[in-house]
Amino acid sequence: MKPCIRLFVAISLFGLCLASHATDIAVLNNGFAIRHERREVIGSVTRLYVNADGGSYVDVPTSEIEHFEKDLTPAYVNVKSGANSANLSDLISDVSGRHHLDPDLVNSVIHAESGFNPHAVSRKGAQGLMQLMPQSASRLGVQDAFDPGANVEGGTRYLRHLLEHYNFDLIKALAAYNAGPQRVEQYRGVPPYYETQAYVARIIRDFNRKKIAERKAAAAKSAAVEKKHVRVPTGKPASAASNPDSTARVNRIAITVH
Repeated sequence: MKPCIRLFVAISLFGLCLASHATDIAVLNNGFAIRHERREVIGSVTRLYVNADGGSYVDVPTSEIEHFEKDLTPAYVNVKSGANSANLSDLISDVSGRHHLDPDLVNSVIHAESGFNPHAVSRKGAQGLMQLMPQSASRLGVQDAFDPGANVEGGTRYLRHLLEHYNFDLIKALAAYNAGPQRVEQYRGVPPYYETQAYVARIIRDFNRKKIAERKAAAAKSAAVEKKHVRVPTGKPASAASNPDSTARVNRIAITVH
């Protein structure tokens, strides 16, 4: 899941929120995508500059890049959405798509953070579906953390930023979302806090369960399609009339053909 990438970051979260959004997207072989303002090839790597002044960039082995495409999505869209499950599912899919994240991952984070309650407030004051602290919400440009669209947009954008910051190491990104990047830097990984460790494990477990169910559903659908194309013999053999037991045996075999 983690590509061989070195990420050099010298921007604050505030700077990320105000920066003009990238004009191109590098789509990697593993499905991840990286927005960037410009790029240059240096030896065997392609350097992707993720902000306009060139102060932050990602070095990606050129062989890991599948193709480039134009980024036509806005950096921030304040999507209004009701709190019912149908609208919320569509909202999460739309926002995840804009930030090139798997909607199942965002769903798993929301499940762990708020249990899909847009009015949730933690003991520490985190608010809404993705449990944004007021200061973080302000830096992310989220004026109303209880608005599902604004909250999911801000939280997903922050999660994407963390993934890029940690070279798409999902474990570190989730730990930083829960405990803060400072703690992840301090302990060079998941902090030794039970809450954070349980949080990361819960999301990974939920996300994996979704992927396993998705694969099983795809396999079952494929098997059903293949079964439709199996030609089951329907005629009786010449000796069937004189041997009723033989006819029954043929019918039983026909029913069990896959």
